[in-house]
This record gives sequence, C-alpha cells and structure tokens, in this order.
Amino acid sequence: MSKLLTDLIEALRCLPGVGGKSAQRMAFHLLERDRERGLRLAQALEQAMREIGNCSRCRNFSETAVCSLCASTSRDRQVLCVVESPTELAAIEQATGYRGQYFVLLGRLSPLDGLGPEELGLDLLSERLGEGEIEELIIATNPTVEGEATAHYLAQLARAANVRPSRLAHGVPLGGELEYVDRGTLAHAFGSRQSLD
Repeated sequence: MSKLLTDLIEALRCLPGVGGKSAQRMAFHLLERDRERGLRLAQALEQAMREIGNCSRCRNFSETAVCSLCASTSRDRQVLCVVESPTELAAIEQATGYRGQYFVLLGRLSPLDGLGPEELGLDLLSERLGEGEIEELIIATNPTVEGEATAHYLAQLARAANVRPSRLAHGVPLGGELEYVDRGTLAHAFGSRQSLD
C-alpha cells in the first residue's frame, strides 16, 4: 500500500467511531468513486480547521469573535444555560424552545484528565455571572460522576454571584415504561420527584 494511501487511512481514523477497516473503506470510496467530493471535503476541512475558533463570550464554535447566538438581540440575556460541548448546545437548540444564552465548558471537571476550573473557562463564566444581568443559570451537564461534580461546582459559582441555579431534570424518559428503566435512572427519578400542584 502506498504511503499516501496509508497516511489518508490513518488521518481518517482520528474521527470518533472510525477504526482501521472503516477508514480504509472511506479512503477507497473517495479514491475510486468520489474524488471531486473528496477534494471538496479536504478543502472544507482545511478551511474549518483554520477559521473556526471559539466565541469570546460563550466558547461555542464560531468564525467570528462573538458568535451569532451571543450577538443576537432576540435572546433572553437573563438566562444562561451551561453545557459540556457544542454538540449539546446544538441538541438543545434543535429540540427545545430555549431562547436564552449559553456557556460551553468544552469538557467537565476531571482532575485525572487534567481538566480543572481554568480549562473549562470558569473564570470567564464567573465574570459573566458577576455582570449582574443573569438571573438564572441552567446547568445542563451530563448525569455522570464528573458531570454531577461539575454541576455542584457551577451551582456554587451561581449562588456566590446571587444567581439562581437550576438543573435539567433527569429520569424516566417520556413514553418509557418503569419496568424497562435501569435501576440508577429510576432511583434518581424517584429521589428527584416533584409535587403536582
């Protein structure tokens, strides 16, 4: 196998969920059947890697210093939703009617992985909370051990700035049946139950 082909296969393996066989299949497909789109892919990748950075306010991916969500005058500036990644921001935007602003951590507290408050941009978040405009901080971290630790830390930051912290609900999925829900999820849902007024 040629060095260029080997290099292409190795480069494709950096994508999540792509192993050696999948990378080889992709490389062969591009070279055998779709060179024109392969060239467009290479050009789009190169341009994106060079020009996409992070928003200076929320840390989401952006081609400009301040992203379109932060620059929008139609967003509610009194509500700030904290997510772990741009993927989760996109999911919330697509699935809900949320019209507030965001802050993207680009990870979660994980000392073993070298991710502390500084790496998550929590100094920038503290500044935003201290501006006095935000009334509610919606904590939308994942319900993992690290996500829960991050949520606890974020709630403390919010309270220190006199901002009301709230947490996304976790538990039984809509349309789910209790007998099929795992024990941990069911226990969390049961412990987080709310009264019906």
